[in-house]
Amino acid sequence: MATSGGTTQAADVYDEVRKVTSSTDLANHRLQERRVSAATIAELDSRLPNVGVADVLASANHSMKSVSSGQCAAREAKALPVKPGYSSGYCWDTGDATTQRWLPQGLTSSGDADNDGLWGTNKVILSGWKSNDDGFFKKYDASQTKYPNSRNLTRVAFIDANDPTAMKYRWVLLVVPTEGGANFDNLGANIGGMAWFGDKLMITAKGDDASDNALFVFSMKHILQATVNDNPIGRVSGGYSAHGYQYVMPAIGSYGLKSGGCGTATGISCAASMSVDRSATPDSIVLNEWQSSSAPKIGRTWSYRLAAPSEAGMPLEVDASGHANVSEMFTADVSGVQGALWYTDPATGKRSWYMPKHRGGPGQQGVYYNRDAQGRTTTTCSGTDSAGACWAAHSQGMSLWWNGKTVWSQTEWAANASGQWVDDANSGWQSSVIRERVLFSVPLSSMP
Repeated sequence: MATSGGTTQAADVYDEVRKVTSSTDLANHRLQERRVSAATIAELDSRLPNVGVADVLASANHSMKSVSSGQCAAREAKALPVKPGYSSGYCWDTGDATTQRWLPQGLTSSGDADNDGLWGTNKVILSGWKSNDDGFFKKYDASQTKYPNSRNLTRVAFIDANDPTAMKYRWVLLVVPTEGGANFDNLGANIGGMAWFGDKLMITAKGDDASDNALFVFSMKHILQATVNDNPIGRVSGGYSAHGYQYVMPAIGSYGLKSGGCGTATGISCAASMSVDRSATPDSIVLNEWQSSSAPKIGRTWSYRLAAPSEAGMPLEVDASGHANVSEMFTADVSGVQGALWYTDPATGKRSWYMPKHRGGPGQQGVYYNRDAQGRTTTTCSGTDSAGACWAAHSQGMSLWWNGKTVWSQTEWAANASGQWVDDANSGWQSSVIRERVLFSVPLSSMP
């Protein structure tokens, strides 16, 4: 049975999580490990200063504001979840709160990376953003001449979360090595999902990735500092530039699907989000596909086992052929799901799939869903656009900070009142932007 705001209803195919046992489905989603050669990585390292996470945090040049301080816009505060309620909420520096050229997507943290929640001595949250190619650039830069080198970019905010009253961050551009490590170029990934485990960072690729990559891999041991502050990406006169960013992370490897990649033609699901499941044995990453939120749609969510952290190794457990095999796969209603968690309560053994629904309209709150094999649990509330819309507005990636059991997520939108992107080259454009981008946390214990 399933409960919805206290009302019991019969579970159906759209409510339940059901295990997939098809050997074909499982085999189709196995991943081939692909490594960038050690020589390529060493060559690139030799050409730019190699810094650490602590150095990036120490150079943080953007401040976040706490909703509780009253410094965030009214619509930013309204975008936060109502039930279950948030325990902390933050809004971004003004330029990032209103930019039309970027979209917040995946989220992870040092709470995923290590059991104690620290990377060295720091608490760190990583927020992944992709360039708004299908929205802003498709409308305002279709010729790709108005904003040179701004399309197809991927960046990560390294957030210093040591002091919850004074969070701050620095952007790092994700790149791919070229010319045997003598150069690099923009990565151009979707980053809808992101997971940090040990020193490795994994992000989702685009669904139409030319090399059929499903995931890209980076290392916290390879964060490089640009030597020239210029617009191009890669080698320029006098050194290396990163589109104005101070730091880059070059991919050290990837995981690829079989020829043809993901999509309707192959029947292989494209990963829309990713999270770490530390309640699994061994620790795993969890992925899910995305379907439009307009109506219930059955889709897949699946996992791969994580290998023991190793500086020289890749993050996923692979077989003798170098394949990462699906550990488990399930189907559920994944309409509007752009961030998901799997969690097994160690005290009760109860397994839950947290899969909130992102709704598409301006100002619309999301719908909270906790699913299991018997059905789903949701919530009702007041003061939102719909009694069942109690989750954050347009929420994206989810991450469980294991040490303390706190769920972190973020919201995406900063469109106008009609839900449209605006040209930020026009005078006064910021006044038309509705600020709905927030970073927030919710205690796992409050998520029914």
